[in-house]
Amino acid sequence: MLRSLGQRAVTGSYEEPRVAELRTAVSRLRRELATYPAEFPDRAIAEDELAALAAMVTHGTPEVPRLRRSLLLIAGAIGSVSALARSLSEVRHAVELFGEPPRR
Repeated sequence: MLRSLGQRAVTGSYEEPRVAELRTAVSRLRRELATYPAEFPDRAIAEDELAALAAMVTHGTPEVPRLRRSLLLIAGAIGSVSALARSLSEVRHAVELFGEPPRR
């Protein structure tokens, strides 16, 4: 029950469900990318942006424009790697939970 409310049972602290889902999706994609055997030209970009996303979710609710920018860079960097498509889709879904950025 605590998990469905976005709480961590171990520490008793509250974690917003969107942040928790993004943290999980980013962690999964980082692990899969780390174990992906082939090199590709923009791998470092994907790794850097995933690290940035991981850092953002440790500090509460991240900024939507920054999330979307990171997602765009990650998708551009690994979008053609079919083995990572499912995890990339999970990150995209988790970013979309934060809604649209405000119109300027």
